[in-house]
Amino acid sequence: MPQKVITIGYRKIIDDSSLNHWDKFIHEDSFLEFQMQSQLFNQEEKYNTFAELILNVPEADKLHFLVSAAITGYLRQLNGIIPDILDNLGRKFLPFENFKFEIINSDINDIEQHKVAINFFSKPMIWHDSLHHYLLLSPYSEVTEPEVVTHLLQIQQFVSIHSIKTI
Repeated sequence: MPQKVITIGYRKIIDDSSLNHWDKFIHEDSFLEFQMQSQLFNQEEKYNTFAELILNVPEADKLHFLVSAAITGYLRQLNGIIPDILDNLGRKFLPFENFKFEIINSDINDIEQHKVAINFFSKPMIWHDSLHHYLLLSPYSEVTEPEVVTHLLQIQQFVSIHSIKTI
């Protein structure tokens, strides 16, 4: 019987209103890194915002990657598990394989304007079924097991099926 293997995408947005400590560290450190790295593209100090840099300096889109270096240590603290996403029993369970850091907005003079996103992409999961707003998932393995541990994941804001394949 064919199985559907999916990758879940989760977009975590972090800004000045973020409350937990981990988010605050990401916010502050990525802002400091943005201030420093943006100098490469703004040597004449003509622009204050990320949007102005993107519009006027062709290479400024590299800032996403350059600023991401400031947060990689924090991502290691997650031990490979996507934050905030819980199964219906309240457990963090969804392992991630990749991430993409993105600057949404920033102003080199105002940390309150700094807003970033971390897009997490899960390891492959088997999608067994859907129950109302829940996906019944289990970790993908090339070895067929007679019984697998499953999780019910509620579809929620900023969570989506990033990719799907039938095997």
